Amino acid sequence: MSYGAHETKIYYVQESSYGVTPTNPAMLGLATADNVEPSLDPGLIKVRGVGSRDPATLRKGLRKVGLKVSYALPADAPINFLQLVSTLNSASIEVIYYKGVFSSPISVVDLLHTGCRMDKVTVECSIEDVIKASADLIGQNVTAGTAKISGASYADYASAVPFYESYVQKGAGDGSSLVAVDRVTDWKFTVENNLKALPVIGSTGYLLKYLQEKHRGLSGELTFEFESKQEYDDIVNDSEFSLKFGLGATNSALFKYCKWDKASIPAKAEDLVSLKASFTARDLIIS
Repeated sequence: MSYGAHETKIYYVQESSYGVTPTNPAMLGLATADNVEPSLDPGLIKVRGVGSRDPATLRKGLRKVGLKVSYALPADAPINFLQLVSTLNSASIEVIYYKGVFSSPISVVDLLHTGCRMDKVTVECSIEDVIKASADLIGQNVTAGTAKISGASYADYASAVPFYESYVQKGAGDGSSLVAVDRVTDWKFTVENNLKALPVIGSTGYLLKYLQEKHRGLSGELTFEFESKQEYDDIVNDSEFSLKFGLGATNSALFKYCKWDKASIPAKAEDLVSLKASFTARDLIIS
């Protein structure tokens, strides 16, 4: 019998040593995840030779372990998982497919991803919705089993952060003198770590040894009710500023030393005029 999305859970725990799941871990769940997509690519090496139109042999290459997850930021702990994109700490992430009651399932397919680091995340908020995040992670290895982690405890982060518990503030480039911006109807930001898998030659060379971050990309976009020329003035005057986004409770993402990339003002028949502006930043603090 096939598994349904309602029979799927995702849990994570931070690793002390890269690629090693802690003993008797306290696993934290993303109960608000609405899309979970593990992927595994063996990196097949396809060897050809004379005398045949078909490959002579197929050998495993560098194993590529991936995981995509989309979720609503849980009100219980909005940035606990999200902060992995900033701290670059590695995590063990367990995707569990089960039948029956989760505490004592009838059957289980367990995918334990180890050595996971967050490569990219996009966080967004719109009117009449909750704050959502979509994350791409890269792992070192994955183990498929028929039971949950031995000795592990499981707790779920639930609830969600609605749009009216968020806010947008704008201030000086260094993050000071922040004031509320009450014209925003939508916002989103993206953090890219541009992780590079680094394997080495050896008996376990099919697994990456390091997952190294490279240059970081910090960008975003806001949609404003069109009430002023402020954003156009910022672009014309080459002004630098900061933007702070409320992520629930006392948590926030502060982008510093920003400049607008582009601004546009679409006007459509039978609709209000809005202004869309995208930005690039030089620093970020998630706290």
